[in-house]
Amino acid sequence: MTIDSILDGIAALFMVIGGLMSLAAGLGLVRFPDLHSRMHAATKPQVLGLLMLVLAAALMWRSWPWVVIALLAWGLMILTAPVSAHVVGRAGYRTKHMRADLLAEDELATAVDRLSRQRGVRREVKDD
Repeated sequence: MTIDSILDGIAALFMVIGGLMSLAAGLGLVRFPDLHSRMHAATKPQVLGLLMLVLAAALMWRSWPWVVIALLAWGLMILTAPVSAHVVGRAGYRTKHMRADLLAEDELATAVDRLSRQRGVRREVKDD
């Protein structure tokens, strides 16, 4: 057994793990009942799945420039996934595309109502 075959085996394992994590993210998007659950399913396993895939690619190419490119791609995903999830969650909350029965406590509604009363602003969101 050579070092190349060991690295190829590790890369194959990383690819399978990354693919399964990405599959879990896709299944969560289809199966979960509300926007916030789907948003969570789309961001958490997808980031780790991409990490596994870029590590597998870096192991297969065995070149430092490819490792840097792969980690840069993963780093950009790490930076953008939380921001996009926050924007989607906020838009879903503001347009009332959430299931209140699945929330244990709606802390954001309490904060928004308190701020609305302080500023004298009327809070109204119309359904689509």
